[in-house]
Amino acid sequence: MNKEKINWKNELSALKRAILSLDRKVVIVFLAVAVLQTISWYFTSRRFFRINIFSSIQTTPDIYLIEYLYWFIGDFVTFFILPVLIIKFIHKERTASYGLTLGEKRIGFQLSIIFLIVMLPVIWVISAEPSFVSKYPHLLSVREVWSKFFIYEIGLLIYMFAWEFIWRGYMLFGLEEKFGYYAVLIQMIPFVILHNGKPAVETFSAIIGGIALGILAFRTRSFLYGIITHMGIMFSIDLICTLRFRSNDYGIGFNSLIKIIKELF
Repeated sequence: MNKEKINWKNELSALKRAILSLDRKVVIVFLAVAVLQTISWYFTSRRFFRINIFSSIQTTPDIYLIEYLYWFIGDFVTFFILPVLIIKFIHKERTASYGLTLGEKRIGFQLSIIFLIVMLPVIWVISAEPSFVSKYPHLLSVREVWSKFFIYEIGLLIYMFAWEFIWRGYMLFGLEEKFGYYAVLIQMIPFVILHNGKPAVETFSAIIGGIALGILAFRTRSFLYGIITHMGIMFSIDLICTLRFRSNDYGIGFNSLIKIIKELF
């Protein structure tokens, strides 16, 4: 049986031609996202802090809050500062082209408010389950002291700004010219994968949420409204769960609402 001999020179030449025919900007966006996510996992994550820093300062008060703040601020650098540098010095484009602008303000604010109004009753009902409350905020100790709770939430906002930028800013608008609306689905995939390990309802919701936030960014030409909706949901979940924990009330009626609101005062 004769076997055709592989001409490796031709194979390499064909591969070279294929590589040179690729869209330079698209290649950079895909590679940058892969590299930045890897930097996040190995250097600006809670995992890195726990392995390399925690033991040397473990007697520091609020060490676990510091751990989260390291993650939030570290990923702000990884997912916002570094992509901005890539946009300016490698793509040589304006950051406004990647959603760092108010865009269409009227529809952006209106859709964000409508989305939050729709989601609040859902969060209220879901949070009536004690097992759900036991998961939020992710740093459970901040439920005990309001000052720590709000420091944690400010850190989360910083993180969420960068989180939205990398997916609904840099990746979405970076791929728009080549893939059009398909970019909404492309950016949704890593967004969902990175929710793995969280409560199942949150991970499945990330599929719909990732698409919805992508469409919102596309429509408004800005990722900023994704921050309003995404952070609005996370803050609402953390606040309601904290209030339920502090009041030990898991009802969904009006009396329960009044009771947990009193925990704020």
